[in-house]
Amino acid sequence: MPGFAAGNGALVKCSFGVAPTPLTFLPLSMMMTPTGPIGSCVDFIPFLNVKPFGVCMSMANPMTAALTAAALGVFTPAPCIPIPLGPWMPSTTAMGMVGPILTASSCLNCMWGGCINILMPAQFMVQG
Repeated sequence: MPGFAAGNGALVKCSFGVAPTPLTFLPLSMMMTPTGPIGSCVDFIPFLNVKPFGVCMSMANPMTAALTAAALGVFTPAPCIPIPLGPWMPSTTAMGMVGPILTASSCLNCMWGGCINILMPAQFMVQG
């Protein structure tokens, strides 16, 4: 199944976050593009690979729940601190050195209930 590989700088969005953020990959997959390395299913380290998405809108996030309680029940989102429950769920069998590479339809779950999806991958066709 062909797809577009997610390279360095690919934009991702969490379903409970308010802003997209770019992914950052180390050259572990040993597959390079003009923009840098291609991501693999094990690239889910918070703040290294997956950066914050602005604020978190999930009440499962203890900080959001605490801020909302402190505001007497008025919903108050907290700063996003992503806690990915990796690895990424790949949608391809194309392999890098450390596992399946990420494509536009790969997804990653967050501990606070969000689903992190790739919005804009690097535009490199992969076969797998």
